[in-house]
Amino acid sequence: MQTKSPVFDGVAKLIAEAAGTADGVRREAETALASQLQRFLADQDLVTREEFETVQEMAERLREEVEALKAEVSELKKSC
Repeated sequence: MQTKSPVFDGVAKLIAEAAGTADGVRREAETALASQLQRFLADQDLVTREEFETVQEMAERLREEVEALKAEVSELKKSC
């Protein structure tokens, strides 16, 4: 009794090759998409997170300084 069929072996081989090809196509598409996305982002005038956080901290310090100066001016006005 034969347990292996050449037809089933051939179909299994075709399915395995198709799966390998599909995986290769998927990886190639991901690589191309990532490359295009990086190129697009590089062309945009975007800042890094570090730059954003630095400017955000500077703005917060300036707000605090402005509030302190407002309070000082208000006290000076009251004393005049």
